[in-house]
Amino acid sequence: MKSVVIYAEGDVRVEERPVPQLQSEDDVLVKVVCSGLCGSDIPRIFAHGAHYYPITLGHEFSGYVESYGSNIKDLQPGDAVACVPLLPCFHCPQCERGFYSLCKQYQFVGSRSEGGNAEYIVVKRANLFRLPSDMPVADGAFIEPITVGLHAFHLAQGCEDKNVIIVGAGTIGLLALQCARELGAKSVTAIDINPQKLALAQQLGATHTFNSREMSAAEIQAAMKDATFDQLVLETAGTPQTVSLAIEVAGPRAQLALVGTLHHDLTLSAGVFGQILRKELSLIGSWMNYSSPWPGEEWATAARLLTEKRLQLAPLIASSGNAEHFAHAVKALNGAPMQGKILLNLA
Repeated sequence: MKSVVIYAEGDVRVEERPVPQLQSEDDVLVKVVCSGLCGSDIPRIFAHGAHYYPITLGHEFSGYVESYGSNIKDLQPGDAVACVPLLPCFHCPQCERGFYSLCKQYQFVGSRSEGGNAEYIVVKRANLFRLPSDMPVADGAFIEPITVGLHAFHLAQGCEDKNVIIVGAGTIGLLALQCARELGAKSVTAIDINPQKLALAQQLGATHTFNSREMSAAEIQAAMKDATFDQLVLETAGTPQTVSLAIEVAGPRAQLALVGTLHHDLTLSAGVFGQILRKELSLIGSWMNYSSPWPGEEWATAARLLTEKRLQLAPLIASSGNAEHFAHAVKALNGAPMQGKILLNLA
C-alpha cells in the first residue's frame, strides 16, 4: 500500500509498505478514503515534533471498514467511519468522570502511533465513529477539526443566542463560525489580519468581519456595539497577540474560550490583564474535542450538520490529490502555516 512517511525536517516520502494486520480482537482495518493535514502536524514534519521517526501522520481521516477482530459486533464490512484519534485509558479519575480530553495515559492515532496518511490503517474500535449512511464519506475527514470548535461550545454551555466572536479565521475558526451560525448564535463575528480569510468568513455567513491589522481593539469593540453583551469569544489562532486581542475585544461578562495552542510564551501587559478582572471575563480552556458518552455530543453534532449539508467545506480546501500530490503540497509549506486544508485523496 502507499503511505506518506515523514523522516523529519521536511523529508516527506511516498513509500510502498505492507498492509497492516489485525493484532487483537478489538482491532479494525480501515481502507482510507480521505485524510487531512492538521496544523499540529506541521511541527511534527518540520521541527522534530513527532514522538518517533519515520512516522505516517494523519489523524483527520475517513474511510471504509475492511475487516475487524472477533470482539467487534457493531460494525460491518463497508461501513463508513471517521477517525476519533484520541484513545484514553477509560479508567483514570478523569476518564471515569467523562473528561476524556484530560486523560494523561492516552494514545493518539497519527502522533503516538501510525496514522491515516496511507491506504490502510489498523485502529481500535474506540478510535472510530460510524458515519451516517447518507453522508459523503470524504466529508468525514472534516469531523475531527469541526469538533474542536464544538468542544469549546460544549464547555461554554452552548452558543445559542450568544454573540460569537471568532479570533483567527483559519480552518478551525471558519468551521466554528459556520457551526455557531447553524446552532443558533445571535451573531457571528470573525477577526483576522488576512483580507482573503475575512472575505471567506463573510461568504460563509459572518455577521461582521474586522481586520485587526487595520483596526485597534477599541475600534473593533466600538463597531460591535450592537453585540456588546452575551458574548462568547473563541481564540483559535494560538499566538500571544491574538490571545491579548481576544481579551481586549471581549465585552462585559463575556466568555472567552482559548482554543489555539501557543508555541511562544505569552506575556500580558498589566492593562490587558486588568481587563479580565474589570470586565469579569470567564476564561475557558478548551483542549481537544471529547465528552461523555464517548466520543461525545460534539461528534454527533458534527455528523448531523454535515449530513444536513449545513456546512461548506469546499471553500476551505487549498489542495486535494493523491499521495504524490499530497507529499508535494506538504513539502511546499516548508514549515509555514497552511492557507487552507491540504487533503490526501485515496478514493
